[in-house]
Amino acid sequence: MAEHVRPVDTGKIETANSDSFLVNLRPLLVLTSIFFVNFTARIIYAPLLPEIERDLNISHGEAGSLFLLISAGYFLSLLCSGWFASRLTHGKTITLSSVVLGLALIGTAFSRNLWTIRLSLFVLGLAAGLYLPSGIATLTKLIVYRHRGKAIAVHELAPTLGFAASPLLSELVMMRFSWQTVVVLLGMMALLMGLVFARFGKGGDFPGAAPGFDSFKPFFGEPAFWLMLLLFGLAISSSLGIYTMLPLYLIHEHGIERNFANSLVALSRVSGLGMIFVGGWVTDRIGAKKTLIFIFLLSGITTILIGAASGAWVLAAVFLQPMLAVCFFPAGFSALSRIGPANARNIAVSLTVPFAFLFGGGAVPTGIGFMGDVTSFALGIVLVGVLILSGALLAGFLNLRDNENKYG
Repeated sequence: MAEHVRPVDTGKIETANSDSFLVNLRPLLVLTSIFFVNFTARIIYAPLLPEIERDLNISHGEAGSLFLLISAGYFLSLLCSGWFASRLTHGKTITLSSVVLGLALIGTAFSRNLWTIRLSLFVLGLAAGLYLPSGIATLTKLIVYRHRGKAIAVHELAPTLGFAASPLLSELVMMRFSWQTVVVLLGMMALLMGLVFARFGKGGDFPGAAPGFDSFKPFFGEPAFWLMLLLFGLAISSSLGIYTMLPLYLIHEHGIERNFANSLVALSRVSGLGMIFVGGWVTDRIGAKKTLIFIFLLSGITTILIGAASGAWVLAAVFLQPMLAVCFFPAGFSALSRIGPANARNIAVSLTVPFAFLFGGGAVPTGIGFMGDVTSFALGIVLVGVLILSGALLAGFLNLRDNENKYG
């Protein structure tokens, strides 16, 4: 990062965005790569969970609670991310996130008992949570509003790629090595990406708004903000919450071998690479509100089918559900970027996403795992599907206002 560039000059350059989407594609791809490693670090334990359960001799509920620890760290870090961004700038916050994330992953691999793994996973969540608000703020500074749906769609390729790559990477490495080796390799990748962004990253040379009541106040009075808080929680339940427990569900209740189950889960996420662009295109064409209604309706139905269907229908639902769930994020972040003043968009993200991940990425996997211990994984998945379906009704109450018109 060029430390000789003055913040005021950088701000002028970054706000003078070109109308061409391709002009800032390279820095957008750098951010997407960092987000890929960041996201993969939080979900890599899903395909490793059967081996971790056997290695540590823990229950399904205890295995699911590992994701609650990651989400708890992520929750706290997202809430405090504005404090770091206001003092370090968004760019340096992104670098800090990647470096500490890599160290936490390596620490997890060398942990020798459940409690040290839990501590390492909590730190992992803390490190990962620093990225997203600064990443989104940097992205929206680089890209003009009319191209923002497409830019967010490119950025959201990272989770989709992470969902597909995690099971494949895990199975490839575990053919010869242990699950710990998978985590070490990912930790080294996170360290490398942090150094790459520090040296070559573009954008982010400006501070964020520090968290505090004055910066939170514009959002508390917006009904749309509270609805988006709920919708993000349901969306993350649909994507991350289901994904994290899906291998265990397929293995224990459908008798599928671990390597085949992980391969199925990986292949089911490949379609998201195209669907994320469909979501961005539809958002730009018909608006975020209508897009969200359709997404929650269809995603809820297919989630219920994963738990309720049997035989080939389960496999069909496993492939169809993520195609729909991934379409939420271009519409969701586009809607969120229209709530509150432009210089506090990182605050909107840092308020919304932590609660959503704590619920969808922490409480939901823990609940599904608990249901797997006492009744069945299937019932837990069906109940989550019903919750997701309710998001279509909630999205109908959204009353989005144009951020530029309201706040200038």
